[in-house]
Amino acid sequence: MTASPSDRTLKPSTRMMGAGYDPKLSEGALKPPIFLTSTFAFESAAAGKRHFEGITGKRPGGADGLVYGRFNGPDQEILEDRLAIWDEAEQSLVFSSGMSAIATLLLAQCGQGDVVVHSGPLYAATETFIAKILSRFGVTYLDFPAGATQAEIAALLEQGKAQAAKQGGKLALVYLESPANPTNALVDIEAVRAARDAVLGADGAPIAIDNTFLGPLWQQPLRHGADVVVYSLTKYVGGHSDLVAGGLSGAKKWMDPIRSLRNVMGTILDPHSSWMLLRSLETVELRMTRAGENAAKVCAFLKDHPKVDGLGYLGMIADARQQDIFDRHCSGAGSTFSLFIKGGEAESFRFLDALRIAKLAVSLGGTETLASHPAAMTHLSVPDERKAALGITDNLVRVSIGIEDPDDLIADFAQALDAI
Repeated sequence: MTASPSDRTLKPSTRMMGAGYDPKLSEGALKPPIFLTSTFAFESAAAGKRHFEGITGKRPGGADGLVYGRFNGPDQEILEDRLAIWDEAEQSLVFSSGMSAIATLLLAQCGQGDVVVHSGPLYAATETFIAKILSRFGVTYLDFPAGATQAEIAALLEQGKAQAAKQGGKLALVYLESPANPTNALVDIEAVRAARDAVLGADGAPIAIDNTFLGPLWQQPLRHGADVVVYSLTKYVGGHSDLVAGGLSGAKKWMDPIRSLRNVMGTILDPHSSWMLLRSLETVELRMTRAGENAAKVCAFLKDHPKVDGLGYLGMIADARQQDIFDRHCSGAGSTFSLFIKGGEAESFRFLDALRIAKLAVSLGGTETLASHPAAMTHLSVPDERKAALGITDNLVRVSIGIEDPDDLIADFAQALDAI
């Protein structure tokens, strides 16, 4: 499914309609069935042994076929084939949630005494896992602001390398989130890669990046130096606020140890949610394009409103360095942004409570418009001083624009601002 008879290379949106699936193997069914089975029959005892040799790592190359629902399944494998297409990745893996993907990545990569270097801010649960869960096992971390320069990142990597040596470990992972949640701050992936190569070598700690806010349509981080792309597939890829899932994409050498740990932990995505994501991938380009167009129109209305104190929207970047990163890394501004209300928590709450079309809920990337208050909701567990340092203020409202009529959304935002 990579080329047409004329050898034309097909676009991802075209390949979503059939990649990884042969109807002949499923009674001619045009779409993949949902394979609701916990285990798979072996054609012989010797075949069963060979499968388990691959699953357990006794034989290189992994499983030769389907074995058991904790390891693999037809729906999951088709989904992984298609997800990898978007980021031009060698392999993808799917998980029961975004956090199970992140946790499995971190646990697969980190050991006693290791150091993680990460950008900030991160999704609050990711920060919590690194700071409070990994720390139980002797893993420490250092962090840098999203807008850090190559020199600043290199200096922190040197510090992390020295810290790891003292702890008897290694600098195990460079973890990024760009755009950051909820500020939309961008990390210069190319600068991180250059700093990593200079300090640790090209085969040093892998660079992983949470690409949930812009992926898979508006940013392909592997092209710019990342090694692993992280997704909450719950968001734009799923796109209908009706499932929870996560994904990782990258080279086989990075995916193999993660897959092995997923086999042990059982963090794989279930068949039904995998099947739903297959359907979602067929329309992801259409949905994200419409949502991005809507966001541009809504933000054009909001930017000069007298009760708005600013916008963290990638289509209206004021900082020259951030604009440079955007121009090099991104192909679209996305549809999730920060709206700063004049006032504080009270005024922000009045605005949120007055919305009628937009729903007051956490999450993003769905067909419907959502709004939430990060400081009081998704990032409530983040210490106040860190929230202040990261710009997660009491007047920040996170908005994810959906695919409704844009004029209706503008009218809804206008009446909600009037209620302040």
